[in-house]
Amino acid sequence: MTMRDAYPTRWGQRWAGRVAAAALGLSVLTVGVQTAHAAIPEPAGDIQAWIERLHDATRNRAYSGTFVVTRGSEIAAARIAHVCDGRQQIERIEALNGPARITWRRDDEVMTLLPDKQWAVRDRRELLRLFPGPVRVPGIEVAGFYRAEVRGSERLAGFDAWVVEFQPRDALRYGYRIWSEKRTGLVLKLQTLKADGEVLEQVAFTELQLDAPLRLEVMARQMDDTRGYRIERPTLRKTTPEAEGWRLKTEVPGFRPVTCWARAEEPARARPPLQCVYSDGLASVSLFFSAADGPPVHRTQAGATHVLSQRVGGYAVTALGEVPLATLERFLGALERTR
Repeated sequence: MTMRDAYPTRWGQRWAGRVAAAALGLSVLTVGVQTAHAAIPEPAGDIQAWIERLHDATRNRAYSGTFVVTRGSEIAAARIAHVCDGRQQIERIEALNGPARITWRRDDEVMTLLPDKQWAVRDRRELLRLFPGPVRVPGIEVAGFYRAEVRGSERLAGFDAWVVEFQPRDALRYGYRIWSEKRTGLVLKLQTLKADGEVLEQVAFTELQLDAPLRLEVMARQMDDTRGYRIERPTLRKTTPEAEGWRLKTEVPGFRPVTCWARAEEPARARPPLQCVYSDGLASVSLFFSAADGPPVHRTQAGATHVLSQRVGGYAVTALGEVPLATLERFLGALERTR
């Protein structure tokens, strides 16, 4: 959940990971004054109900603001804007410190702009994130691996929020403490927690507008205006691990394949770059496959994100995810080449 440049080259362009979400919308919301004195019942403790609430908060809703990501001694800020009409959504994320960078998303189309270099990468990719609302992953039963516990309520960024913890049922995933705006459900703050409660990462709004009066078509025109930029459009081919000659001998509990992409413009290469993503509905793990080079084993950690690389079946395979290192070890240990 942070603005990372530690991902493996272009395959790791999940900029800001779960934090990369933002907002403006078609219709103005009636949030605040009209219902300021209405009683708001505490949501049920069922984790699936919570996930639906958080997911629905980003649908048919406009919001814009500033959020801050804290990871150890590192602090980064971004300005976000989000438009959604219930069918299509457009998001814009602008880094406020470090190198100039703007990321756009229109449904599964992602475009990253580097203004200093006048360079842009336009791509198509499903995104997984938790802030400011999780992406629904069909076919995954989150309740089997997490439980929800409400911790009361607090006021944050000028809004009243329920505080809920998603606690893992095993050691293969982290826990999360979430501040959910009472009326809309939008995530105002999210902490990633170790088993002992230590905060590994935090992302939180410092300023938020829930009724941003901007229009979907205006955002779409802004996204499509790339005059002066050199545009790169990698051609990706959707595939599966099995089709590319890979499988997991044993499943990593709770994690299911979500998507897998290969570089379509390089069919002649014996080992085209490949990325496969697995998720348990909250956490996700990406596996990157490429020609074997570099050290046989390499591991790094930045906040909640671990990266583990090793050689498997003559390939260099890198596992990356906001999960404990043991989870990545399970993935790489179960991975085998079938042809």
